[in-house]
Amino acid sequence: MKLKAMRGTKDIFAEDSKKYNHIVGVAGELFEKYGLNRIITPIFEETSLFKRGIGEGTDIVDKEMYTFEDKGGRSCTLRPEGTASVVRAYLEHKIYGSEDLTKWYYHGPMFRYERPQAGRYREFNQIGVEILGKKDPVVDAEIIAMAYKFLEKLKVEDLEVEINTIGGSESRTKFRQALVEYLKDKKDNLCTDCQNRYEKNPLRVLDCKVDTNGEIVRNAPILMDYLNQEELKHFEEVKKYLNLFNVKYRVNNKLVRGLDYYSNTVFEIVTNKLGSQGTVLAGGRYDNLVEQIGGKNTPAFGFAAGVERLMLLLNNEFENSRGIKLNLIWLGDMCKETAFLLAQNLRLEGIQVDIEYENKSLKAQMKKADKNNSDFAIIIGEDEFKNNKLILKDLKNKTQEEYKINDIVERLKGE
Repeated sequence: MKLKAMRGTKDIFAEDSKKYNHIVGVAGELFEKYGLNRIITPIFEETSLFKRGIGEGTDIVDKEMYTFEDKGGRSCTLRPEGTASVVRAYLEHKIYGSEDLTKWYYHGPMFRYERPQAGRYREFNQIGVEILGKKDPVVDAEIIAMAYKFLEKLKVEDLEVEINTIGGSESRTKFRQALVEYLKDKKDNLCTDCQNRYEKNPLRVLDCKVDTNGEIVRNAPILMDYLNQEELKHFEEVKKYLNLFNVKYRVNNKLVRGLDYYSNTVFEIVTNKLGSQGTVLAGGRYDNLVEQIGGKNTPAFGFAAGVERLMLLLNNEFENSRGIKLNLIWLGDMCKETAFLLAQNLRLEGIQVDIEYENKSLKAQMKKADKNNSDFAIIIGEDEFKNNKLILKDLKNKTQEEYKINDIVERLKGE
């Protein structure tokens, strides 16, 4: 039987692995400038963590979790998202006792049993940010601005920030009652998923992407009409700071997000480059989650983005950030030792060097340089070796020059 990766999983290698490294590299460099530190949590947790954190009645808990019983009879779940695990770590290690503001980011694999589609897998990689300890609206705006800057640095195009406020639990309870009453005689006209959500999580009906729900959703009550003055003031302050940070946004009254733990500010950054499912990064405030999982009331804000979806949006310009890349070509066994010593010295100076281990023809090695999309090729043949020289070919500008071998490191450092 021919073995292959299971449906909904993917091997990441070659150009895809370069894109993956570029994305997580840009994320780490930017997020640490904002004072965030990386956290790495286990890939599996006790199932109860996600039931308490994400919420019964959500699609993730009811349909999508990979849950199994270990040899000790414990129910374990491969993490379907990162926030619950981060909050568990925050509480377990009593981080709240040593700092009043915790700023973490993470990246790694998550698991959800859902229908695979472009950029969405059952095992997928996610980049996330979690800020715990402050309810100030400037936190919301600063992290949304940071998220937008992250996508800009990746050169993702046609971005739009959508924001909304869903208030606190008391306001949402009042709105939920009004929404259920409104939907009661329209339930049969909803899509199949929303007919199930009507009972368990009616707010999710609002951001359903199925067209048949369109008119029903457009005429539904507006959540913002049920918020108290404090919640409305918080949202106004968020918008004020977004304006200050020069982030363009659109208020979307139907945006609620899919997880029960969200409160007040929620947001999505979308693009038209991925069709109807255009969300590339999303999150919001979750001031009740720490308490739900067993801690004290602790305000928090965060977001997550799927790496595979970001990989679909990268253009070839991401290669420009990699520095110099060259192929070092040697012709004849007498050149091998000199070529490998030079390759070592160039690599120590931060230059990416590809070199053959076997003596191959010039044509074959130049063909590989083109395939590698290298900037330069260094050629050391027998004549060059005897004269302690080499040929530097600029593969982009189609020019070449001769240099002494000892001078080439300084020449390329200038690039």
